Amino acid sequence: MDTLIDFGRDIEYHFARGLRAYLARVARAVGVGFESCSLDLEVPTSGYVALDRALPDLPGHDLALIWDEVHGWSAVVEPAGGGAPKVLAYLGGTEVLPSPRAVARFLDVLRLAGPPAGSFRPPVFRAAGRHEDLVDWLPVTGPEGLLRPSSPAW
Repeated sequence: MDTLIDFGRDIEYHFARGLRAYLARVARAVGVGFESCSLDLEVPTSGYVALDRALPDLPGHDLALIWDEVHGWSAVVEPAGGGAPKVLAYLGGTEVLPSPRAVARFLDVLRLAGPPAGSFRPPVFRAAGRHEDLVDWLPVTGPEGLLRPSSPAW
């Protein structure tokens, strides 16, 4: 049935547009602009949001949020001298695409309480790929910008 419904619809195009719109909304919710974001559309798809403040306990380490289609959101720190980012905590929950407000609350609690604010174990929401499963949960955009949110919580 999905094949008939999606006939003529470019899933990857709509997925990429919706994910960009979602990242932009998350960036705005955490107080940065879309210029702080990057997106990797290879499977597994991931997004990155650079933040403008470090954690009080880790001065000199850049703080960022990373989203991937398997584990959802995580907060990471990047060593000042370079190197691989270290995951501090995963947002967890029940959704791979939580509302931007939920991501902002996760970050606020992490800044106040430190890494125990989230989960240390990566949740597994889904297998990578099959982006048609996510398209309907992402914002729909058009020339005027956001046309509809994917969820009333947004």
